Amino acid sequence: MLKNVKRIGLVIGILATLLLAACGGSDGDTKDDANTSGDPQYGKEMNYTITGIEPGAGVFKASETAVEEYGLEGWEVQASSSGAMATALGEAYDKEEPIIVTGWSPHWKFAKYDLKYLDDPKGVFGEEETIHTMVRKGLEDDMPEAYQVLDNFSWEAEDLEAVMLEVSSGTDPKEAAENWIKENEEKVAEWVDGVDEVDGDKIELVYVEWDTEVGSTNVVATVLEDLGYDVTITPLDNAVMWQAVATGEADGMVAAWLPGTHGDLFEQYKDDLVDLGGNLVGAKIGLVVPAYMDIDSIEDLDTK
Repeated sequence: MLKNVKRIGLVIGILATLLLAACGGSDGDTKDDANTSGDPQYGKEMNYTITGIEPGAGVFKASETAVEEYGLEGWEVQASSSGAMATALGEAYDKEEPIIVTGWSPHWKFAKYDLKYLDDPKGVFGEEETIHTMVRKGLEDDMPEAYQVLDNFSWEAEDLEAVMLEVSSGTDPKEAAENWIKENEEKVAEWVDGVDEVDGDKIELVYVEWDTEVGSTNVVATVLEDLGYDVTITPLDNAVMWQAVATGEADGMVAAWLPGTHGDLFEQYKDDLVDLGGNLVGAKIGLVVPAYMDIDSIEDLDTK
């Protein structure tokens, strides 16, 4: 009788072991089956969408190229605006949800959030960029004082990000520019060194409505106003901005990203305007994600 009980117990134990194995009862097997690739699968959660800005921007075009070059089948770069992109990023960040945006720096978002660029081993987004100042032909003869200020204008990424962060917190761009100028009198003095004041001469600066260019254009406009200029600043689309300076409809801009972002527009209009060189070095474009996302390279993105 005792031998029969032992045999029955042994059979039950074997059956239980086989049943657990068939159902994935082993902890080790469960972990292996959960993610066989070893990489997080963010695509489906984000509906395979990269949150972009204006479709005419270089970073938007480069992002579309990246989708092709990296074989990101099923992915789409969704056009919006720089403001809408920043809003979407903030909402996702607050909820710790995954998001990929077309990004650039300097930008206040890097001061407000913990972000990172995805590695770009194929070099689709190029190397670091420089923001240039461009003016119309004839400005040096017509407005030598303004020409000199625009030629002298140069600052660091930290300067621009300070202005942008204040604007993003609700301060009017003009007021933020005035605050930065008051706190950086020595730097501004270098821009206006030897420049005479004027009496209400009219000048128009154009810019694209990116946070960087809103900040820089308001600062330069305020410096020119302090010298006596009647300054108009006009937001335009990328291509129209370049065209306005090249045709002389506007006097200048401090918003030309080279060699990548505005490279095609520079090639189109370079013979019809004057390049005063870089006003900020070390700018960058690429795909940006929150640091809490467990991914480091574009090539690690999962596809449909």
